[in-house]
Amino acid sequence: MYYRSLDYKPPLWLRNGHIQSVWPTLFRNVIIAEPEREVLPTDDDDELHLDWYRQGSDRLAVLSHGLEGNSQRPYMLGLARALLNDGWDVLAWNFRSCGGVMNLQPRFYHSGATADLDRVVRHGLGKGYKTAFLSGFSMGGNLTLLYLGQQSEQVDSRICGAVTYSVPCDLAGSADTLALPSRRIYMQRFLRDLREKIEEKSRLFPDLIDLEGFDNIRSFHEFDDRYTAPLHGFRDAQDYWASCSALWKLKDIRVPSLIVNAADDPFLSRKCFPESRLQLGAHVRLESPRWGGHVGFVEHALDGYYWSERRAVAHAAALLA
Repeated sequence: MYYRSLDYKPPLWLRNGHIQSVWPTLFRNVIIAEPEREVLPTDDDDELHLDWYRQGSDRLAVLSHGLEGNSQRPYMLGLARALLNDGWDVLAWNFRSCGGVMNLQPRFYHSGATADLDRVVRHGLGKGYKTAFLSGFSMGGNLTLLYLGQQSEQVDSRICGAVTYSVPCDLAGSADTLALPSRRIYMQRFLRDLREKIEEKSRLFPDLIDLEGFDNIRSFHEFDDRYTAPLHGFRDAQDYWASCSALWKLKDIRVPSLIVNAADDPFLSRKCFPESRLQLGAHVRLESPRWGGHVGFVEHALDGYYWSERRAVAHAAALLA
């Protein structure tokens, strides 16, 4: 049986996955110094936008955001602040087309774009750091775990481990979950944000990207079939999900990695809670607090930390020890 975390006990009014999922977006404000911005070129004449928080440490944490997120979302800033206070330098990066800057190529980002994460990690380690720690939220969590699984035995020896939150490691199942009528409000929000990007991409690349009929799209199955899969070299949505779900690569990970998926997460399918060592492998552990929602884990504390940030700092400290 997977390890079940018992130490996160929010107040009664926060013991609801939907409230946990929306509360930080609506009400959280994280105070942190302005980052140093950097534009990192890619091999295909595109660019990645990075946010650096440096204080002279020899340890670097690399943070990856979720679907339609960016490096300035409260959950990214909250974890960056917690890790900075614990002695880490932090590199928070934006996926292609995220962070308020449209990327240059027709493609944008997807759950399996591990080449971009690899470029960011190698760029960060190239600054002379002795240790690196990876973290990702939601889609960024899947990306982080998939990357480590693909690296497997060849993983850079300076990467000490990872912590990931609210990970849809079964992409097909999570797409089905978000297609449920009870999840319509989330799906509409994602499609509204994605429509803005597809509109801009359509203006830039009218021969490749057609906006006609977008209003008829109601699910990730339809969106990924029409846009994500063909733009990124997959046959269809099912091929994309099968190729990019971290679930099938967990057993290949060779650094201590933690998955924290709340049992009440409204985005995740049952398969996103792998129980057996055959799936998790020797180096991955799942913790499933009863509450927390999707990238929630809200805590009202004088220091401003959320429970997830305390868990990340503790995990990173244990790896160093």
